[in-house]
Amino acid sequence: MEHDHVHENYTKTVFGFWVYLMTDCIVFGILFATYAVLHNSTFGGPSGKELFDMPLVLCETLALLGSSFTCALAGLASNKEKKGETIFWFIVTFILGATFLSIEISEFRHLVQEGNSWERSAFLSSFFTLVATHGTHISFGLIWMIVMMVQIAYHGFKPVIHKRLMCLRMFWHFLDVVWIFIYTIVYLMGVLI
Repeated sequence: MEHDHVHENYTKTVFGFWVYLMTDCIVFGILFATYAVLHNSTFGGPSGKELFDMPLVLCETLALLGSSFTCALAGLASNKEKKGETIFWFIVTFILGATFLSIEISEFRHLVQEGNSWERSAFLSSFFTLVATHGTHISFGLIWMIVMMVQIAYHGFKPVIHKRLMCLRMFWHFLDVVWIFIYTIVYLMGVLI
């Protein structure tokens, strides 16, 4: 009987987290729509073609996509309840995610130092808002990862830990998918159009 209750609770939590992710999709959809409308509104300032450092953005992208792979490996290890292996893969995921975030912060700092902050044009306002919203989500994901690694180390793989890990992995993979859209729509199309 208790097993049924645990399974039902797990199912409800995962369903609830899917609902949360769909609301996040709406938020990102609005930010993408805003960017699409404003991407040519440079107010005489530079466009993406003049600002984006594509080799750096490619490194950033590879770091985040690599983190998605290592997060999946952490998930496989947690399903087998291998504590050390799970923590190892989450550490690698954390390092790759932190690398992504540090490159993004460096890009923002460089843009602001060059006088191209969010105040310069509608294009830059929409760019900073979209990309920084994703970066903020990455920051929360990294904090969540640390919390989960501590919980695994101290509490092992209780059902509640498995549930939280599932939600974390869903969140992290969602952020990777959002970044693929940002990379394509903002950066690639920004330098090609």
